[in-house]
Amino acid sequence: MDLTSKLSVVEQHYEELNEKLCRPEVIADQAAYRALMKERSSLEPTVSTYRTYKEVQANLKEARDLLQDSPDPEMKAYLEEEVATLSPRLDQLEEKLLTLLLPKDPLDEKNTIMEIRAGTGGEEASLFAADLYRMYSHLAERKGWKTEIMSSSPTELGGFKEIIFSIQGERVYSYLKYERGVHRVQRVPATEAGGRIHTSTATVAVLAEAEDFDVQISHTDLTIDTYRASGAGGQHVNKTDSAVRITHLPTGVVVACQDERSQHQNKEKAMRILRARIYEIKQIEQEQEIAAQRKSQVGSGERSEKIRTYNFPDNRVTDHRTRQTVKNLPEVLEGDLDDILETLIAEEQKARLQAAG
Repeated sequence: MDLTSKLSVVEQHYEELNEKLCRPEVIADQAAYRALMKERSSLEPTVSTYRTYKEVQANLKEARDLLQDSPDPEMKAYLEEEVATLSPRLDQLEEKLLTLLLPKDPLDEKNTIMEIRAGTGGEEASLFAADLYRMYSHLAERKGWKTEIMSSSPTELGGFKEIIFSIQGERVYSYLKYERGVHRVQRVPATEAGGRIHTSTATVAVLAEAEDFDVQISHTDLTIDTYRASGAGGQHVNKTDSAVRITHLPTGVVVACQDERSQHQNKEKAMRILRARIYEIKQIEQEQEIAAQRKSQVGSGERSEKIRTYNFPDNRVTDHRTRQTVKNLPEVLEGDLDDILETLIAEEQKARLQAAG
C-alpha cells in the first residue's frame, strides 16, 4: 500500500470516529466515549498534516499546469516562484507524514517513575543526584506535569543516595524515556579545598508507570515487611513501624518506602514502584525478542550506558548519543532540556525511517 492509500485509510477511520462520537449511546457510555476521544486525538496530527499535504499538492499541480500554458513572462516568473516554494514544502510534509505513520511506542502515553542513584564519586555523586532531581522537577514545572516523591535516601549535605519520584502528565514517558542511563558531572566539589576537578556519576532509570491491568501481581507472591523509618545519618524520624519493604518472590524485586508517616501510604507507593519495575522487566523481555528494532532506537539507552556529561568549567552539556554539545549548563540544570531531547527524538525518528526502508 502506497503512502496516499495508507493516509486515506487513516482519514476515513478518523471520520468514522467523529461519526461514532455523535451517537447518543456512545455519549452515554463515558468509558467508551473517552476511549474514542483518545483514539481520535491520536489521529489528529496525521489527518491534519495529510489534509495540508493534499492542499499543497493540488496547488503545486495547478501552478505547474499554468506554467506550461502561460505565455506571459511576468506570470511565468510568479508561477516559477510558486513552484519553487511549494515543492520543498510538499517534500517536508511527506517526510513528516512518513514519521507520523511509524508505529507508536505503546508506552508513550504512560506516566513515569524515575529513579536516580548516586554512582561513583562519594558525596559529590549524591549532590549531583540531587541536581538531577531538581532538573527534572523544573522540567516538569515547565511542561505543566505533576511531580511526587515516592522514596528517598537523603544525605546530611543535601544530596541523595537514591531518590524515586513519579511524574504525571500528557505523554510524559514519550519525552523522558531518553534520560535513562549514566549521567556524568565534571566540576570542583564544594568540599574540595585544592580546586581540583572531580568526575562523578549518577544513574537514571525511567520506568513507565504500570496500570493494574498492565501487570497482574498476586498477593501470594509478595513478602511484606514493616520497620521503623529513619532519616539521613540514621536518626529516627518516626516512632512507629511505618516503613514498608515489599519483595516480589518470582522476580526477586525488592522495593522499600519510608517517606510517608502512614504505613498504608508507604505500602501504596511501594506497590506503584514494584508494578513499574516488573512492567519494565516484561518490556525488556519483549525488546530482546525484537533486538534489531531496538538498535534503531537512538534514545533508549541501557542503564549502564553513559549518555550525557555536564562539564561545569566549560559551561557545556554533551549528549554522547547525538554528539550534541550545548553551552548553557545553568539553563539545562533549570530544566531547559527541550533542545537536547528534541534532537534525540529527531535522530530516533530518522533511524526508524531508515530501518523501515
